Order: sequence, then C-alpha cells, then structure tokens
Amino acid sequence: MSTFYKWAARTVSSIRERITRRLVNKLILLFTSIIILVVVSLTVISYQMLEREAVNSSISSARNNLLLVGRNLENYLGEIEQLSLPQIRYDEIIGAIASEDRDYASRMYLENYLRSLYFSRNDVEAITLYLVDRQKVYALTREAYNVTVRVRSDPSVADQPWYKETLASDRNRMFQSLLGTEGGMRPDEGNAAAGNSFMAYHRVLRSLASRKPQAVITFYMMPTAKDQILKDVPLGKGEHLLYLDPNDVPFHYDDPAFYRSVKEAGLLDKLREEQSDRFAWSNGEQRYLVVTSTGEREGWKLVKLIPYSKIYEAAKKARNLSYLIGLAFLVLSVVLVTLTSNAITKPIKNLSHQMRRFSAGFFDAEAEVRGRDEIAYLTRHFNQMVKRTNDLINERYKSKLVEKNAILKALEAEINPHFLYNALQAISTKALKNERYDIADMVDALALTLRYCISGKDIVQAREELGHIERYLALQKARFGSRLQVKYEWDESLKELQIPKLSIQSLVENSIKHALEKVSSTITIVIGAGLNPTHAVISVRDDGPGIPPDRLGEILRSLETKWEERETENIGLVNLHTRLKLLYGDEAGLVIRSDEGGTEMSMWIPRGGNVHV
Repeated sequence: MSTFYKWAARTVSSIRERITRRLVNKLILLFTSIIILVVVSLTVISYQMLEREAVNSSISSARNNLLLVGRNLENYLGEIEQLSLPQIRYDEIIGAIASEDRDYASRMYLENYLRSLYFSRNDVEAITLYLVDRQKVYALTREAYNVTVRVRSDPSVADQPWYKETLASDRNRMFQSLLGTEGGMRPDEGNAAAGNSFMAYHRVLRSLASRKPQAVITFYMMPTAKDQILKDVPLGKGEHLLYLDPNDVPFHYDDPAFYRSVKEAGLLDKLREEQSDRFAWSNGEQRYLVVTSTGEREGWKLVKLIPYSKIYEAAKKARNLSYLIGLAFLVLSVVLVTLTSNAITKPIKNLSHQMRRFSAGFFDAEAEVRGRDEIAYLTRHFNQMVKRTNDLINERYKSKLVEKNAILKALEAEINPHFLYNALQAISTKALKNERYDIADMVDALALTLRYCISGKDIVQAREELGHIERYLALQKARFGSRLQVKYEWDESLKELQIPKLSIQSLVENSIKHALEKVSSTITIVIGAGLNPTHAVISVRDDGPGIPPDRLGEILRSLETKWEERETENIGLVNLHTRLKLLYGDEAGLVIRSDEGGTEMSMWIPRGGNVHV
C-alpha cells in the first residue's frame, strides 16, 4: 500500500509540475475551474427548481381536470336517477303494477313504459322491473335486431345482496358496480343484462299511500357515456385513473391488474385516512403522486395516480439538456480561454523559442513584435541584438559563399547533357567511316533518344512518343534479337493526343522486365490506343508468363502509396500514375491486369474537360 501511495504522490507531483511549468496552463486551469464551478452550480439549482415546478404543475393540472370531469360524471349519474323516476305518471305505473296479473292492458302499459325508457337513451344495455309481491321480473333486452320484453318468475331476486341494500336505502335507490365481483353484488348469471354493463342502477317504486315497496326498476348501463366523459382525463405512460363511489367501490379502472395490486397494497385505506386531495404513495419500488377529486353532492371520487418518474421526466430532460448546454458552454469556454491565454502568452513563447534558436546557432532568429507593452520592448531589443550579430557573421562569410557557388556552377557546366549528345554524334561519325552501319544506327537512335529525353517539354503528342518508342525498341532489338516482336494497334485519330512524355516507354520497360527477361521464347508486345465512352485508353500488353499475384499486389499497392513512402523498385509506374492524376484528375491513372496469358498495362485519360485531352 505504501508503494501505491508513493506512486500516486509522484504522479500527482508530475502532473502539478507539468501544469505549473507554463504560464498558459496556469491561466487555463484557473479560468476553467471558475467556469466549471459556475456551470455546475447553475445546473443543480435549475434542476431543483424544475423538479418543484414539475410537481406543482402536475398537481394543478390534474386537480383542475379531475374537478371538471367529476362534475360531468355527477351530472351523468343525476340524469340516470331522473330517468328512473316516473314523475307525472307515477300513479298510473303503480296502478298498472297492482293489476298487471289480471289486466292485459296493464301489462302492455308496463312493457311500453319500459320500451320508452330504453329508447330514451343510447347507453342503456337493459332494463328490468321486479314486482315485489309476485316475485315476477319484466326484463327488456335487445335480442338480435329486436327489443323484447320477457316475463319470468324469479324468487331468488329477494335473496340478492343488491336487492336488500336497495330496499334498506333511505333514498330508495342504489348504484351497483358490475366490474368483476366488487362488493359481491353481481346480478344472477341467468340475466342477460349482466353482459357489457359496467353499472346497475336500482330504484324502489313505493305506494304513495302505504309507502310499501311495489317494484324495483333496474337500469344496466353501458360504459360508452362514462368512457366518453373520462376520456377528457389525459393519461400518460404509467398513469392510472380510478372512479370510486362513496364506499370506495370501483366503477371504473383502466387496468384491472393494477387495481388489484394497489388494493392489496392498501391504497383504498390510504384514501380513507388521507385528508388532503394529494399525497405521495408507493407501490413497491414505484412512487406515485395521488391526486383526488371528491364530488360535492354524492361524494364520488376520481383518483389519478401519476408516477413521480413521469413527473420528473421533463425535469430530467431539461437537466440533461442543461448538462449538454453546460458541457458545450464549458468546451467553448475552454477553447476561448485557451485562445485568450495563448494570445496573452504567445509573444513570450515566441521570444523564448527564438532565444533557443539563437543559442543553438540559428542567427536568423527574429521574434514578431506586437503591441507596446513590456514584452514588446524586450522583443524589439532582442531582434536588434540578433540583427547586429547576423550582420557581423554575413560580412565574414559572404566571400566564401560566393566562391562556393562559383565552383558548383562550374561542375554543372561540365556535366551538361549536350556534351553527351555531341560525343555520341562523334562516335556515330567514326562508325560510318569504318562502315559499321549497325553501330552507327544504334548510336544515332541513342542520340535521338537522349535529345528527346532532355527536351524541356513534359507533355507531347502521341505521334512524337511513338517515334521515340520505335527508336527505343530498335535499341532493345539489338539486345534481344528476333525474340522481341512489336505490333501497333493505334487509332489514327489519337496520334495527336497529348500525353506525358516517356509514359509509353515506362509501360514497355515493364513488359520487357516482367516478360522478355523472364523467358527464352519469343514475346510479342502490342502497343495500342482506343476510345471508350468516357476515356482514351493507351495500352501495352504482352503474351509473357504474367506477373506473380503477390508481386502484382505489391505493384498495385505501391500505386496508392504516398509519394514520399513509395518503393524504389516501382518508381517508374508510381511516377507515371502520379503524373496522370496531377495532369488529368482523379479519374485518370494506371490499370494493370495480369494472368498466365500475359500482362496488360493501360493509361486511362478522361475525355473532355481538360486541355490535354
């Protein structure tokens, strides 16, 4: 452990020493520390404010929304209650109930009354009328495309919990939830009204004289109207909505499994205990903000559960955005601080650099003078010292430099290529005098080749290049004899084509190197030129043994190698490939193909758009 502490101490000391070695590093460290402190502080403070604002905004929005929707639901329940009251026809209905067993007209009256109620709203699933004394049920439901009223005897109704609770109610009515088996109050399974209804509303019809119950009328309500009202409560991801009666029996939930889990977790007990209309509650690892709205008339409750993770999501996004902006601001600030620090310390750095150069013997050292401060004063006097020293050195060695340049010029004159050309002409004359015509022809060909090579032009007509190739091949035939055969397949219209000087020679040299020198048999070299839709193609192919694949790969790779990294062995092809790229653009270059049947090297020069093509 002590070794580790020593290593850590040395590392920290080394870093501190590197930072404090230069003035610019000290300035950057100081300004960057201040900027980081400011950015982090602002980010943390803004995130905390955004968190509080997000919670308050969620509470306010949910509370107002639940209050409005709760009023609409209370109005909906009130409409159902008004529907169940016979109003001005109450006596007629009670009379029809009393005589329906012996009077056919009374039975028809009751059936028509049930039909009128059914068609008065579009969210009624079914209606039943239970006659207390006779234990008889009039059930109106939709069957296929018809609305029918069926009458049956059903003594079991009197034993249903909802029936007993309805009769015991001081308001002669009861709302029964049909979600699952909440409260143990689901209608009998034989009743078709238990289908898609979410709620049953029971109303006791009593005799006005004796207050004795005569019948219980029940409306089974479809969830369409309720869902239409509740859809105005926006539910985001992870949010849930409950609609509970005053006894906390659910009449709506968006997720049955979630309701069962929160019921088991004690949410309903928490709702009864909590006095506030909002509180925090946890279900396992998930924390919720619970916002409630209780109806003023009946005490029905709308409960919305909002995950805190959802509430803080916007704040987290804002925080992450703040981090991103802060990071960008930090990077920009560091760049600006670095530039500013460098601008401040650059004159000192330049002066120091020029002093080191001067001490190393570079007497042309001169620092740039900027401004009129103390650093500029030192720089100006340093430049004056360097200038005086340099003047003394120049006066002493100037004569020796002039003498050296004169010697170099004399050496260059001695090796002038024209001297070689004239010497070859003398050799040719000597050969003719001795009737050695073959030697004279070779010397003449070599002399013309030399004159062509030393000419100042870099771009020549194809006609000139072909003439040079004929002389070059004449010299090669003197070496290889009949083993070297040459054919020309040159498009006559391309003889005026502008091409790099010595370009075809480079291709012919490679055919001789990789074909003629490798075998003892006859080799035919075909020199051709033609046009395709995009390029002028100049090719040199042979029927030799071809280039080995590994060697061909090296050549192709060398064509794409940087000029300063090129291999000496492939310098001719690399030079030609580079010249083509420089003269004609990236679409120009060398293409090399080789197999056992021979090798073809071709120059591709793009057509149009270039003065050389």
